[in-house]
Amino acid sequence: MSFHGQPTLRFLGAAGTVTGSRYLVEWRQRRILIDCGLFQGFKQLRRRNRKPFPVRPSTIDAVLLTHAHLDHSGYLPALVRAGFRGRVLCTPATKELCGLILPDSGHLQEEEAKYARRKKYSEHKKPTPLYTLKDARAALERFDTVAFNERVDLGEGIHAEFIPAGHLLGAAQILLTINGTTVHFSGDLGHDKDPLMRAPVPFGGADVLVCESTYGNRKHPEIDPEAELAPKLKRTFERGGTVLIPSFAVGRAQGLMYHVARLMKREEIPYVPVFLNSPMAVDATEIYHRHHSEHHVNWDDCVNMFRVAKRVNTVEQSKDLNTRLGPMIIISASGMLTGGRILHHLISFGGDRRNTIVLSGFQAGGTRGAALAGGARSLRIFGKEHRINAEVVQLETFSGHADADEILAWMRSSPPPRMTFLTHGEPEAADTLRRRVAYELGRNVRVPEHLETIRLDAPK
Repeated sequence: MSFHGQPTLRFLGAAGTVTGSRYLVEWRQRRILIDCGLFQGFKQLRRRNRKPFPVRPSTIDAVLLTHAHLDHSGYLPALVRAGFRGRVLCTPATKELCGLILPDSGHLQEEEAKYARRKKYSEHKKPTPLYTLKDARAALERFDTVAFNERVDLGEGIHAEFIPAGHLLGAAQILLTINGTTVHFSGDLGHDKDPLMRAPVPFGGADVLVCESTYGNRKHPEIDPEAELAPKLKRTFERGGTVLIPSFAVGRAQGLMYHVARLMKREEIPYVPVFLNSPMAVDATEIYHRHHSEHHVNWDDCVNMFRVAKRVNTVEQSKDLNTRLGPMIIISASGMLTGGRILHHLISFGGDRRNTIVLSGFQAGGTRGAALAGGARSLRIFGKEHRINAEVVQLETFSGHADADEILAWMRSSPPPRMTFLTHGEPEAADTLRRRVAYELGRNVRVPEHLETIRLDAPK
């Protein structure tokens, strides 16, 4: 498994792209997978989800999850169905959120496959889901929890520690010690000034660092998120329009409700109906109440965040929303317009100039969200082209990721690793951050290739 008996790291995903986070560590007879995410965005990336896993899943001893988002956890049901029988280790909040996200993903894939068969818009004669609700539930049976800062023995001299990363409830950096060599996986690092989550714990040092670079070529603007959001909402309401917000159901939806509730309380925007059209987001909001120590929203604001939106649970309720007239706000998954109920709302509301589509987070290349952010005025949805006449705005202050300056500051807190690898970023973002790490910090750094294997004892 290893080069001449030395520990190795193989980049099975998130190399040269934002999604598909998967890193395989091998030492002696042990295989440890860090993250098990879905590839999203461009079709050539999504096709990787359908290919056989690069190693036999039955030979993997454990999966360690940095956090619950699908690009880090969403391939687990397929891995278990293909033969993985080890344990999935993560923090308690990550387990709770995966208990929502993975079954929702399996159910959604089944529904989309059925819809594609019925409407005959798929290129496949018999479209099938990557995995099912049953597969997702089977994967959840393999989960065990680990407390933050607890040292876990994985056998063969391998130990792991989960360190707070901000970004999302339960999100962790993971520090592995393998035969005396340390490798640190940043996971997704939170934004220092995130209105909900606490800042990530500074990097404590390691022989090898694997760091995200999602915002490696950007700096978050120095403006208040509510000051950015309020005028976009007000001008839409003044023309009687509906604000449609595609949102990640876990993390982003709660942040949006938090800000909307505060703006309404201060009467900076009028009280209009707010609908949270995602059963998963409803349950995730309740999880935020149970994990108060991980975020810094005071109890009153947390309660108001929970109350501001009307929950939309059933398909019938979701369909009824499409017949309503504004002003109102609809928050619905998914955040990059890749699937889910938001697509039906987009068909219903996207053609009306009175309405506004608010993109609230990072839009990976190849997604409908990225197309809208780039100026597209027509989107292909369920096999048909739909004209977009609504106003489209991209929020710049709602990211849950650290920006380039914050990543560099996070790195500066420790002595230089022997090598830094930048992953989880589009090519331009990763390479821009690579240059800054090399020239501003004077560190050995590069962007790995997909499926590349490196030695952890002396990486080149």
